Amino acid sequence: MAISLSETGTTVEKDAAGHWQAHIGIYLPGISYWDGYRVQVRMIHASDQIVRGIEPKIFDLFWHDDSDLGLWDTTVDLTAHSDGNFGQEGSYLYRFQLLNHDRVVTFWFSDPFARATGKGNLSAFTVDSAAAGFSWHDAGFVVPEVDELVVYEVHVGEFNDTFDGLATQLDYLKGLGINAIELMPVTNVKEEVEWGYTPLSYFAPDERYGGPEGMKRLVDACHGRGIAVILDAVYAHAHPEFAYNLVYESSGRPNPMMGRFAEEFFDRPGTDFTREFTRDYFFTASKYWLDEYHVDGFRYDYVPGIFDGPTGSGYADLVYRTYTHTRQPGAYPRFRPDNGYSRVIQCAEHLPDARGILRTTYSNTAWQNGLLDEANRQADQPVQVSFAHQLDPELIGYPSHYTNPATGDIIPVAPFQYLESHDHSRFINQFGPQGPSDLLGQPYGNRDRFYMTQPYVIALYTAKGVPMLWNGQEFAENWSVPGQGLGRVLYSRPLHWEYFYDARGRSLIRLYRIMAELRSQHRALGSRGFFYYYDDPAHRQNGIIAFRREAGTDGGASAERFVVVLNFSGQDADAWVEWPKAGRWEEQIDKADNPRAPLQVPADGDVLPVRIPSNYGAVYLHTQG
Repeated sequence: MAISLSETGTTVEKDAAGHWQAHIGIYLPGISYWDGYRVQVRMIHASDQIVRGIEPKIFDLFWHDDSDLGLWDTTVDLTAHSDGNFGQEGSYLYRFQLLNHDRVVTFWFSDPFARATGKGNLSAFTVDSAAAGFSWHDAGFVVPEVDELVVYEVHVGEFNDTFDGLATQLDYLKGLGINAIELMPVTNVKEEVEWGYTPLSYFAPDERYGGPEGMKRLVDACHGRGIAVILDAVYAHAHPEFAYNLVYESSGRPNPMMGRFAEEFFDRPGTDFTREFTRDYFFTASKYWLDEYHVDGFRYDYVPGIFDGPTGSGYADLVYRTYTHTRQPGAYPRFRPDNGYSRVIQCAEHLPDARGILRTTYSNTAWQNGLLDEANRQADQPVQVSFAHQLDPELIGYPSHYTNPATGDIIPVAPFQYLESHDHSRFINQFGPQGPSDLLGQPYGNRDRFYMTQPYVIALYTAKGVPMLWNGQEFAENWSVPGQGLGRVLYSRPLHWEYFYDARGRSLIRLYRIMAELRSQHRALGSRGFFYYYDDPAHRQNGIIAFRREAGTDGGASAERFVVVLNFSGQDADAWVEWPKAGRWEEQIDKADNPRAPLQVPADGDVLPVRIPSNYGAVYLHTQG
């Protein structure tokens, strides 16, 4: 028997007499009435939660002995009670309790299928006679191809408090060339400040961010601006108080979901994908987010924790099932499955083997720290060939397509490229601390040296692969992140939006916006295509990296040719470059504000110098033969 969301969670409707009723159901495999178990739900109107003298109402759930999944449920007539606000419209909070005969086994656990939550470890539902189904306006939205993606990783709370707050700044993100946002986890957590990587539930957007309606408004607003939404899916581990950990740990019954599977993550309860219930639970969650919230894909957190090989029962099976599900005829037009493949975004965080995960599974993107690591290493050393090689992922073994020989499926793939992510201190911090430190004793980065990041920004937008920004890097956000400990995840780091307005922030944002426009306008600067690195010892000695990007180089009039020259040194430098085509080459970054004289190349392959300012770069486009 497969998991059914019509049996689980809470649904509210009126009966024939016009009374509000709440149906509440939960699967507890192996928790049987015949073994003496009882399940109760404790429910209270949110307005009465902390009112003296008003206690939660307690209702017993009925056990279905014919359910293979151990269904317990009940239907509560809300209007049959008059204590406090119970029976009135509004929000209700509830939790379960497990007993054996009269002995409390699990004092408090939330609903693992709840569609809404309260603060902390509470589930919720709403009674509203005026409620109507959400009105979507995104019928014409199409998810961008992998080759076109420019991604912005964002923590909703730290960016602008709520889903609605984030939605008000989508035009700002569009100006950075963004056409996809990757949301850090948005399901509810126990602590008031938490990154979200120890989830308590998997079906409910956190009420602190605006709950289900706020999440829908955000996705709808994103789609209205051509922006896809990627959800951070934390399927490898959960909070110790996650229902399927807490109930079975306290009862001693065999756990249908939690257990050792692949790599474990510290001491957090892991999920066991050898078990059918686990596989079905997370696949059901993914389908729900695709259908109910119109999300466009998932960034799967900590894939080593759920990966047991390319034909295994864990990650590989999950992404295959998700991909196949999105190819149903007519079901998901935003993924354009009529093209022969689905554009659903499935991004694996498998840092030990990002290349392998793209070659052998239905992941079409992957996190990989190669560019970030090499940029950090190069920040205080001479120019490294290894950094230049990271700008062409195929050169270092990344595939351009995934092919399934059994099904014939072929999908384009590309790794994410980034200088920053939530897991690391800000890139600006590589160029020296600037006191004072934050409350954890972590030093702020020195924003006076923002200019030292500029050649890296140009490299990010002109490299192959999918560029990703971490929120605030575009104005040199300078928080630090401890290497380990709870200070990583239980400490709020809201963006310093005042940085946007100072001279350092404005200068840097100008460059991001120019580079974003260049990438969006020119296919030669996309995720794949021709890349050639000028491996010149004289360049490296002068702090120079130079490379070519081309598209349509078949001799036709539509061919695009770029030469990118980056100067990572503290002095202006001459770079002698071989120009592949005779004619006029025009610099693109400063052509509006501080144009440089076009370069005239007499013959194909001529080697001519260009002068590049310190800690900067130039992007030359061939404009006339």
